Amino acid sequence: MIKIGTALFEACEELEREKGITKEVIIASLCDAMVTAYKKHVKQKDAPNVEAILDEQSGEIGVFRTKLVVNDVQDPDLEISLKDAKEIDDEVELEDEVKIEVTPENFGRIAAQSAKQVITQRIREAERKLVLDEFMEKKGTLTTGIIQRVENRNVIVNIGKTDAIMPQKEQIPGEYYKPGNRIRVFVLNVKETSRLPQVIVSHAHAEIVRELFELEVPEIEDGIVEIKSISREAGYRTKIAVTSNDPEVDSVGACIGPRGSRIQTIIGELKNEKIDIVRYSDNPVEYIVNALSPARIVSVDILADDEYSKEAFVVVPDDQLSLAIGRDGQNVRLAHKLTGWKIDIKSQSQAAKMEYAPQAQHNDETEEIQDDEVDEIAEEIREQEEYAVDEEDVAAFEGDETSSEEQETVE
Repeated sequence: MIKIGTALFEACEELEREKGITKEVIIASLCDAMVTAYKKHVKQKDAPNVEAILDEQSGEIGVFRTKLVVNDVQDPDLEISLKDAKEIDDEVELEDEVKIEVTPENFGRIAAQSAKQVITQRIREAERKLVLDEFMEKKGTLTTGIIQRVENRNVIVNIGKTDAIMPQKEQIPGEYYKPGNRIRVFVLNVKETSRLPQVIVSHAHAEIVRELFELEVPEIEDGIVEIKSISREAGYRTKIAVTSNDPEVDSVGACIGPRGSRIQTIIGELKNEKIDIVRYSDNPVEYIVNALSPARIVSVDILADDEYSKEAFVVVPDDQLSLAIGRDGQNVRLAHKLTGWKIDIKSQSQAAKMEYAPQAQHNDETEEIQDDEVDEIAEEIREQEEYAVDEEDVAAFEGDETSSEEQETVE
């Protein structure tokens, strides 16, 4: 037997505290290393009856070979005579198994060299598995990290036991990521590698908005208010469709909060990104009108509504066209992502010039919303979303001029 002492057990306790690797893993690795070293020493590749045993009481470790007790020994490596077995254990009988110590002399240095390599490898494997298991559970959730550095346009974020990578496409455009700052990120993916698992995080994912609303709005966490859909262009604008499962609870009001406290907290977390809270409706016409807010709508015609295509033709007042489309088509693009409908927007003057006039050619599959109904919905939206929509931004939209030749359809 080789005397190890208490140093090993102290090292095991330290590893368990720092990296979460249990003492059993270290001891098993040490025993495997002893067996590997023994096989090399005796130049024997296969030795299924050889094992290493560590006595925690005495702090000693040794290599033992298990042999079967027989009358006539045919294979000395696997069998032992009853007479020789009695010298080891008086109570042994035929067909019993006995463990015989075969630790070579001066084996300590050879074993230590092999043990160092095996234990180091096993610790890495155990650490990799712990990190993989932990972040597999966190996949699809928000977590908090600390920005470490920026490498090749990728932001490296420490999220606990490992560093995660935030690729450029998952960053908010124009955002400055300063090392040392705390940041909330969405765990997008976990890739298993030969070293530590590679964790991919996002600061631009739409699910970040969902998680923030769930944290700030108790009604969402309780299931009273439900988030139906989210469309986001990180750093610029987000549209979120909500509905209430309780007729006495207003879904939009619950998300805004008293004096806009809830929505302002979320906007602050998203670095002043604008948020439009849209009331969800099973009626596609009403849903599209809500999604295109804050623009006023004259009419909505459903052109196609089946499993292959969902298309709507929307007419807005001439002075609302640029607001409905948004800067670089942002408003209608987000409305398309939110509702899942392809939306073709025209001004009243443009619609009048078209050979196909939807108002005059209705069929059973076409629906139109009247001016008074539109005004009623728009007024309700403006009242309930005063904290979600920036009035100065709306004024800027209304002041934009949009060329009639500009593409106004988002697919």
